[in-house]
Amino acid sequence: MTDKPIQLTEVCLRDGSHVVAHQFTEKQVRNVARALDDAGMHYIEVSHGDGLGGSTLQYGKSLVDEMTLIEAAVDECKTSKVAVLLIPGIGTVNELKQANELGARLVRVATHATEANVSAQHINKARELGMEALGFLMMAHSVSVEKLVEQAKLMESYGAEAVYVTDSAGALLPHEVRERIKALRNSLDIEVGFHAHNNLSVAVANTIVAIEEGATRIDGSVRCLGAGAGNTQTEVLLAVMERMGIDVGIDLFKMMDLAEDIVGPIIPGSQEIRKGSLILGYAGVYSSFLLHAERAGARFGLDPRDILIELGKMKVVGGQEDMILDVAAELAKKSKVRI
Repeated sequence: MTDKPIQLTEVCLRDGSHVVAHQFTEKQVRNVARALDDAGMHYIEVSHGDGLGGSTLQYGKSLVDEMTLIEAAVDECKTSKVAVLLIPGIGTVNELKQANELGARLVRVATHATEANVSAQHINKARELGMEALGFLMMAHSVSVEKLVEQAKLMESYGAEAVYVTDSAGALLPHEVRERIKALRNSLDIEVGFHAHNNLSVAVANTIVAIEEGATRIDGSVRCLGAGAGNTQTEVLLAVMERMGIDVGIDLFKMMDLAEDIVGPIIPGSQEIRKGSLILGYAGVYSSFLLHAERAGARFGLDPRDILIELGKMKVVGGQEDMILDVAAELAKKSKVRI
């Protein structure tokens, strides 16, 4: 561990957008943000599931414009800071400026774990705007530790104040998290963060390992409201941390109450680990691909697991959702040939 305080970012209003097919209402966002602020959450991330600018036919249209939701969250927060996610190529500098004008104070600039070079413009602009700018290396399981360090150093050189090891597929095991966090801690002069998905049921364990190795920027999602089987369950993580003697100044009982009474009714189904989310972790596929693969499976008469396994073999990355239909069509064609 380090002497720096651990800061939590609640992602249920961004990563959780995938679960509700990006249909959050302004009232839901206000209710969740208000309760999180009252509990003392440090940061609350609000945007389309695929980040700023994600409301498209390819990624899924939002019910309410994300800028309206960002403004609503800012309006409800007295102490919590509102954060946004930006994936270059989906979000632009213009959307970043707009979010900043509405009161967003932190941006995580997310790229595939081999493409940090595309983050320079957006990190620089965020710093210029006076925002906290952090790097977010997605699909961290898919590259070597050496490559991850190389890419993290690039983000650091662009002005990132922290870099996250992002387990987008929920595929990392505890020892793999440990070696990645340790390598970044030993190689960077900035903070290291960790973002987990629970597809293999090790998100809390992985997050504790990351904290033990010195990660100080940590993500969670209340009630596991996030893509796939969700992220590290925030209220569970807080309970474990308190048992470990780690006090981050967030009210555990209030988090438990909002998880049960406010976030629970929003969730369309159980966030338990079912075959769809399990196969994401097993195949190492981006967690937001699940809903798209299920729809493609229904359209082409395929088992979505076969689609996801094939996508895993192809090492697809976030932003390649258009590949899902192509893969499904090809598998369907091969299936007909065999018949």
